[in-house]
This record gives sequence, structure tokens and C-alpha cells, in this order.
Amino acid sequence: MSWSVRGLNAPAKRSAVREVAEAHRATILCLQETKLETWTQAYVCDIGGLALEGCAVLPAIGTRGGAVILWNKNVVCVDTHAIGCYSITAKVSKTQGDDSFWLTTVYGPTDDTRKEDFLAEMVRAAPPMGEPWMINGDFNVIYEARDKNNLNLNRRLMGRFRAALDRAHLREIKCKNRRFTWTSECQDPTMVSIDKVFCNTEREALFPAHMLLAASTAYSDHCPPVLANSAAPRKRPIFKFESFWPRFPHFQEAVQRAWQRPVNHEYPITRLKVKMRRTAADLKIWARTLFSDAKAQFHLACEVMLRLDVAQERRSLTPTEFQLRRQLKQRLLGLAAIERARKRKASRISWLRAGDAKTAFFRLRSTPRGVKTTFTLCRPIQSLMSLMKTRQRLHTSTSATCLAPGSAELAL
Repeated sequence: MSWSVRGLNAPAKRSAVREVAEAHRATILCLQETKLETWTQAYVCDIGGLALEGCAVLPAIGTRGGAVILWNKNVVCVDTHAIGCYSITAKVSKTQGDDSFWLTTVYGPTDDTRKEDFLAEMVRAAPPMGEPWMINGDFNVIYEARDKNNLNLNRRLMGRFRAALDRAHLREIKCKNRRFTWTSECQDPTMVSIDKVFCNTEREALFPAHMLLAASTAYSDHCPPVLANSAAPRKRPIFKFESFWPRFPHFQEAVQRAWQRPVNHEYPITRLKVKMRRTAADLKIWARTLFSDAKAQFHLACEVMLRLDVAQERRSLTPTEFQLRRQLKQRLLGLAAIERARKRKASRISWLRAGDAKTAFFRLRSTPRGVKTTFTLCRPIQSLMSLMKTRQRLHTSTSATCLAPGSAELAL
């Protein structure tokens, strides 16, 4: 998944990126225009969560540019990576299997005077011949006239970009559901396809069943292209029990009503399965009445945003649709902030601060665990009885010596 996020300084924006990445179950997340000059472990946890722990960063210059690659260490591993002026190149390999490829994410400059250097760096990032390579990101330049919805084109830069792609032996992976990936956010917008994914023939032969689809723009003005295996089976949603539910009223009543309903089946295991399924369904309904479902509203707003983005490519939006799209972009950040606050409220450890997840937190939690797992050496009962008899004899002999005549002179 690749996304030009237009800055990650606000916690609500980081939460929104995390929600979108988790919804698409991203294994590798490439972000451009982060506008972060310094990165901390707290930023990685806010964006990647528990899944995306690996990180390679291209720092921003002040509040301009910047890029980052996050990956799931349980699925893929990055053997080596190189940081350029406009790009990050990494060698990615699967943890289970021998498949590996080169991955480059770029953020092209908006200044036309620096685009020549950007294209030259893109060509230099190409791996040796015969090795799979994929490049994605916000290029800020096009190579075809159909990638823009008007005729305000820079033909010279288009030719340079096309020549650079030919020298690097790259071909574009076409998006299946969107024509443009950026919009100027106005009533009569300028739309351009500048967020692209390219690969060479070796990378295309390595993963032939992959398909590129564009997700919703969410709060940004760029839509994120998502490259996924079209043949992969989708997982069914599972029930997740929140540990803080028993502290709220009417929880016990909801569980008791679901559990006491009769089940007409002769096998105990089947009756238990039905009761557990009924309890999970009733708890879902109970939780919806008690808590605001900000996460579902967030993804519903993203879906409506995607429908409006697709409609905007074919026709001009009505004033009502344009106003709705603008309000949804503002609402998305608020919903992401609410979901972030709910997760912190649901945590059983309220003193945990941002960035402590792998430092002070584990040291403080591991110390009492070590004490709990320390056991005193227990001796056999015969050894304890002999030890008690020996101590009793020593005590008796010492008392007799001290009470004997002349013992005081002997002691002196």
C-alpha cells in the first residue's frame, strides 16, 4: 500500500492512516510527504500498530517531503535498504520462502528545476539486470496526456519521465477502479494521476496474480493505491471480546439472557458451540448500544468518499455532493481521534505513555514476572527432620555447657 498522506504531525492523522492500513491488512506500507524531520518509536507505533514494526525513514527537510516504509516482520524481512534524496530502496524477502524483490518508494519534488535530479536518481536506483524490482510513490510528474483531465501539460517533462522509465525497464501497473489519484479539492477540480506503481518484467512474473486498486482518499487529497493478491481468500470477521466490558452495567444480564436460552441438541459440544455463538452475537448488539461505533463510521465515510471520488472523474459533482465530500474529510479526522481515545480508555494499563511499549513498559512488567516464577528449593521431609534433630542436640549441649559448674570461669 502506497499513500501520500500530506503530513503526519497530528495524532488524528496518524490514527487515520493506521485505520486504513489495518482495514486493508497491509503487509508493506509506503508513505510519502510525511513532513516529519525526526522520527521516534512512538510515531511507528501510532502508524503501524502491532503489525508493522519494521521501519526505514527518509527524513523531511523542515516540513517538506519525507517518506517511510513500514513492514510486517512476521511476513517479510528487509535485508538492506538505501536512503537517497528523494527515495528509499529496500531488498524485501518473504520469511517463508525464497522469493525476494527490490522495492523503491519515491516522493518527487514539486519544483520543476529539481525534477531532472529526481529522474536521474530513479534510474540509478535500478537493481542489477534480472532481479525483480517495483517502484511506487508520489512522482509529481506524468508521462501520458490521459493522466490529467485538462490540456495544461509540460510535454518536455513528460518526455523526460518516459525516457527515464525506458532506461530503467519499467512498466506501469494500471489501477483497475480509478483513473486519477489526486484532485485539487475545488468545485471544478484539476485531477491528475501522479501516484503510480511501476515494475519490471521479473517482478511481474514473480507475482502474476496481483491486482492494483485505489482506496478512498480519506482526509488526504491523494488516494492510496493498494497492490494485493486477487486470488487470496478473504478472512471472515472474528468476534473480539473487550476486557473492559465486565466493568459496565448490564453486562452480566446480557450474558445470562444469551446463555439461558434453550438449545435443542443432544450433543454437549454442539450445545456449547451454539451458546457461545449466541453470547457473542448478543454482546455485539449490547456493545453497539453502549459505545459510539466510531470505527465503523470511519470506514463507512471512507467508502462514501471513494464513491464520490469515482463520480468526480466522470462528471462534476453537484453542490450538495461537493459539500458532503468536504464535510466527510473534516469528519474523518474527528472519528479517528475518537477511536484513538476509545482504545486508550479501554486499556487496562492507564499509565502507559506513547513510546513506552518496548522500553520502560516491558522492564516494569518483566520484573514482577521474574519474582513470580522464582520458586524456593524444597527439601525432602527426611532431610528436614534430621536437620531439626541436629539443631535440637546442639541447643541441648550448649545449654548444658553454659549451666555446668565452672563454666563461667572457663568462658572467661
